[in-house]
Amino acid sequence: MRRFAMLALALLLVLPQIAAAAGAKEKVKAGFIYVGPVGDAGWTWAHDQGRQEMEKLPFVEPSTFIESVPEGAESERVITGLVRKGHNLVFTTSFGYMDATLDVAKRNKDVVFMHCSGYKTAENVGNYFGRMYEPRYLSGIVAGKMTKKNVIGYVAAFPIPEVIRGINAFTLGVRSVNPEAQVRVVWTQTWFDPGVERDAADSLLDVGADVLAMHQDAPATLQAAEARGAYVIGYNSDMRSFAPNAFLTAPVWNWGPLYAKVAKEVHEGSWKSESIWWGMQQDLVKLAPISDKVPAAVKQLVEEKTAAIKAGKLHPFTGPIKDQGGKVQVAAGSVPTDGELLGMSYFVEGVQGTIPK
Repeated sequence: MRRFAMLALALLLVLPQIAAAAGAKEKVKAGFIYVGPVGDAGWTWAHDQGRQEMEKLPFVEPSTFIESVPEGAESERVITGLVRKGHNLVFTTSFGYMDATLDVAKRNKDVVFMHCSGYKTAENVGNYFGRMYEPRYLSGIVAGKMTKKNVIGYVAAFPIPEVIRGINAFTLGVRSVNPEAQVRVVWTQTWFDPGVERDAADSLLDVGADVLAMHQDAPATLQAAEARGAYVIGYNSDMRSFAPNAFLTAPVWNWGPLYAKVAKEVHEGSWKSESIWWGMQQDLVKLAPISDKVPAAVKQLVEEKTAAIKAGKLHPFTGPIKDQGGKVQVAAGSVPTDGELLGMSYFVEGVQGTIPK
């Protein structure tokens, strides 16, 4: 009897500890790998704003970021370094980090990895991106209405589906309101190099472009337009301060909600590998406020199209869509699958330029 009483007492002492352990939730220590400097005012800056928003959560410890990490072998060393320093959640924020992320993840099954803009997953690796083609399309409407010469320049980084998809969505927006306009593309083969980006922008202005757009990380394209009296559509963040007279609007990122979602799932132990592709409906991507230089009727049109996209009534890639050679790529009334959008490798009608192999 006495032995039973002692056992009961021991259980009474231990059970609260067991219950507390069962209800315990993991603190999140996150690390971020950036392809450019935080001060780029663009892609990396936008990610870092999201990191800071996530860090406000009470269960998130002070996070770490490492900027200007080259894509490829060097990134694997840096990712490994974050794991060794005790980070249990790692975000790798550029397409070229994909394979390195997978390789490090194989050796560290107790760490959650999230890769931005890629297409590979594993048990402890998910990926995430945004349907930037939605605000790209809307910005194309603005550009198509504001061009006088019907020549719009586009400074583009690398010929990967992400960039091609954006160029096509922008062009479809342009041509929806101005079928005579052409979008001329110049490739820079860099995400962030202000000098190269500025040269590319100037080359487009030299051939008559009066509106510029971009898929780059620096504000150099905006500065070129400002210096030469053209209009410009930005990207990544609201860069109007770099081109107060030239800036029209910009498709921009809002990473905070997504980073908060992932951190919460890791904290609660509910995280599972998935491919996240949010759009304007989830507020991951949006259009920056439109300049007062744009007529009220154009703003109203953009507002209507924005509402239609958010409601699921308008998809920018609804067919019929032809490629540069006139071949139908999307039949009338059809919409490409996500897989087809993620693998897009052709230019639509209205784009002038080629896709390097």
